[in-house]
Amino acid sequence: MKILAYTSLTKPGFLFSHPELSILNFHYTQFNPWTQTQSLGCKKIGLITRIQYSVSERMYASTASLDSSLTKPPTTHSSRKQGRASSLYSRPSLLEMKNERITNRIQVYEFLRGLGIVPDELDGLELPVSVDVMRERVDFLHKLGLTIEDINSYPLVLGCSVKKNMIPVLDFLGKLGVRKSTFTDFLSRYPQVLHSSVVVDLQPVVKYLQGMDIKPNDIPRVLERYPEVLGFKLDGTMSTSVAYLVGIGVARREIGGILTRNPEILGMRVGRVIKPFVEYLEWLGIPRLAVARLIERRPHILGFSLDDCVKPNVDLLLEFGVRKELLASVVAQYPEIIGIDLKPKLISQQHLFDSRIDVGHEDFGRVLEKMPQVVSLSQAPILKHVDYLKNCGFTLNQVKNMVVGCPQLLALNLDIMKLNFDYFQREMHRDLDDLVAFPAFFTYGLESTIRPRHQMVTKKCLKCSLGWLLNCTDEKFEQRMTYDSIDIEEMETEPSFDMKTLLKPREDESASDEDDDSDDEYI
Repeated sequence: MKILAYTSLTKPGFLFSHPELSILNFHYTQFNPWTQTQSLGCKKIGLITRIQYSVSERMYASTASLDSSLTKPPTTHSSRKQGRASSLYSRPSLLEMKNERITNRIQVYEFLRGLGIVPDELDGLELPVSVDVMRERVDFLHKLGLTIEDINSYPLVLGCSVKKNMIPVLDFLGKLGVRKSTFTDFLSRYPQVLHSSVVVDLQPVVKYLQGMDIKPNDIPRVLERYPEVLGFKLDGTMSTSVAYLVGIGVARREIGGILTRNPEILGMRVGRVIKPFVEYLEWLGIPRLAVARLIERRPHILGFSLDDCVKPNVDLLLEFGVRKELLASVVAQYPEIIGIDLKPKLISQQHLFDSRIDVGHEDFGRVLEKMPQVVSLSQAPILKHVDYLKNCGFTLNQVKNMVVGCPQLLALNLDIMKLNFDYFQREMHRDLDDLVAFPAFFTYGLESTIRPRHQMVTKKCLKCSLGWLLNCTDEKFEQRMTYDSIDIEEMETEPSFDMKTLLKPREDESASDEDDDSDDEYI
């Protein structure tokens, strides 16, 4: 039997044993105090060893006993680290993530360039991480009708998610009543709408328009005509333009109709556009309230460029014979004359009047003063009316005087003119000179005005001019029928435009722009 013996114990953590000792031969034969003490010492040393293993960052495996510590080789530091590294989730570094994003963006840019899209403006914009997602966006925009040119005009639309941005916005517009057939034009004009939030951006604008008395059924048409309105701030241009119009006299109840017909007004700046335009018309001689009435009836005139169109056209009217003091009357009668391409029309019409009716420069100015709409008449109707008057027996000089005195003759319905002339010949038995002196006779309704008044005058055996007979209101004519004689001062020869007619409050949106005393019927 071999006896286990310890020669010395220099440090608590180190144990020396005899090299010849075999663990297989170790056993006790009898109780020995000294041996028991040594055994307890071994257990104590084993405990100390285990504690040392735990303190040393758990790099050594602890054992249950001294024997196991002797038989099991210790685990090294390097092998422990390798085991841990292989079991943990491996995360890419920030540099690796940045390089991956750069690679993906390069691939997306190459894809877009292959389609003809210039991606230069997309730098700094968050884009899809893959070409497949970008292809989905481009295909969706193509289905909406947008071309490569449309996308290049606003490439930032490629930053919109199909599911998060495009579809919610289009669904909202569709529920409002915006027609799908108009989506292409809508998005071509205002692609920024795809960046909008339905709740934060779009719904408040729609509620504002409804608050302006725009009917719910008209909201979609307003948006189709002027989609840019969806990008305006409620406390910005929209509110100030409406407030200014009401301030100059535009009836509050007319605002809804005005905005429905011309929603572009909501985008006009008061200080730069609306106010200078209104003040210029006042400078011409049109009262501010009359300007308000013109805006109610023809709100599109606010879109006329003051410097590029309005002022040059006013100068042209002066150049073609309109007297300065009558500029206000010309504009009030036909506001469109300050917004159209006027010069070629004036040149063409003056040549026609001069060559076919012998109307010179000065007389042409008188024609413009009485009927500025003549600049927009086509040549064929003008010549047809001239030929009719000639066939009635008037000389060219008489036709000229009639046209200069009442240019409206050139725009009347020929059938109405024929009825009036037939009655003039058969029932009134007057000379043609009476018509030359008062050509506006043709502008009055036969049954409503000419016949009943002629019968009343005939019954009283009065002789009067056509001007005295017709150029007055029904109330005034009833008063004249009480006269014993005709007052020469009341014998007006021709009607003229009265600016006061614009100052009267409008009863409804369909109020006629024509004089209530005249039953004019134009072709």
